Amino acid sequence: MSASAPAAPSDDPQGNDGPQGSWEAWRAERHRSVTGPTGNLALVETRWLPAGELPDVAAARAGQPDTVTVTTLVRTDMVTGEPEHGLRFWDAHSPAVRDFVRIDAFPYDPAWVLDATYTPVEGARRIAFEHLRDNGGTREKVVPGDIALTLDGVDYTLSAFDDDGTLLLVFGDPTNGGSTYGAGRFLFVDHTGGDRVRLDFNRAFVPPCGFSDQYNCPMPPRQNRLHLPVEAGEKLPVSRP
Repeated sequence: MSASAPAAPSDDPQGNDGPQGSWEAWRAERHRSVTGPTGNLALVETRWLPAGELPDVAAARAGQPDTVTVTTLVRTDMVTGEPEHGLRFWDAHSPAVRDFVRIDAFPYDPAWVLDATYTPVEGARRIAFEHLRDNGGTREKVVPGDIALTLDGVDYTLSAFDDDGTLLLVFGDPTNGGSTYGAGRFLFVDHTGGDRVRLDFNRAFVPPCGFSDQYNCPMPPRQNRLHLPVEAGEKLPVSRP
């Protein structure tokens, strides 16, 4: 899956105005991303096709308003293991886009920029991730290495999977279901050289399923559930009543 979020932190994470300015620019890009023509808020339908049927974008697009974009996607059927094809319909003028105001976030806090150790693993190790709309079923993701992080005196071995060439951490913490999205949040992991990575939790973001129920997001596995409230990053989307 693609997280449909802005790119991972750039090679110049400080930006022109230091960490605070870089974070504010990231926040602005997040707003542009989720409200775009194929942003998270624009997804109005995910249509899975019968087994063996391939998508016909032109036929699906016929009769749709000019504001609608149709794309394809594929996943592995949980029962048969065969490819399952689908269509996604994005409406640039969806009610969710029209009513969106902002994504609430915690204030920037440099204490939540944490360095960790990354250890690659040999071969294509796959780890089962439960997904929000699979009724307890799991789908395997390729986890190319382990992230060793010490937080508030507790050692963690975190599993971040490969999301189109970038490490994506799906994590949970005690803020979930209160000030932050109930099913957990996402965070891109930045390689800083050698065996070191950086987790800037100020850039933790609401997953796509927090904007549209047409997504099926992975949920944090047990090893990615942190004991300390992560009061950094995005909280929840805010829309007009």
